[in-house]
Amino acid sequence: MSDTHLRHYLDNAVKNFRQLKSQADRAMAQINDDAFFATLDGEANSIAHLVKHMAGNSRSRWTDFLTSDGEKPDRYRDQEFIMDAGATRSQILEQWEAGWQLMFNTLEPLEPSDFDTQVVIRSEPHTIIQAINRQLTHYGYHIGQIVLLAKHHAGPDWKTLSVARGQSEAFNKKMFARNK
Repeated sequence: MSDTHLRHYLDNAVKNFRQLKSQADRAMAQINDDAFFATLDGEANSIAHLVKHMAGNSRSRWTDFLTSDGEKPDRYRDQEFIMDAGATRSQILEQWEAGWQLMFNTLEPLEPSDFDTQVVIRSEPHTIIQAINRQLTHYGYHIGQIVLLAKHHAGPDWKTLSVARGQSEAFNKKMFARNK
């Protein structure tokens, strides 16, 4: 890939990560603290669990991204799915924000020359593109879960994050007119 293509890929990946974060943030803003911590059943994760897990994953993957294994020895993944007594939404969201900030601070300064570096996750070698795509897929999976749970808990008060039902034609006309 040329440097131009690598720069385009990286800029697009960062844009996609920002869109995913925005979706999750807008979904979580529509629910109260009880819904944030609620599980649908004994085997299900709450939004809080998913946020805590993504924060732990981000810290592990993006800390020393180019120079150390993306699965840090001090990460205890199973603990990310256990809610500590007294944990608050604001504490968990602080971890969430820190994880995202670490990721953006790691990705945005990358240069096309960095793409020659091989990174490792759980002892498995990855190109930088593979590692970024792995995270985009992982984050998209969990953010889809967050959105679904938030929509479930918000019920009839839910405000869509995309094109509202029955509004596709009007939305498409608006987009086509704007892009002519």
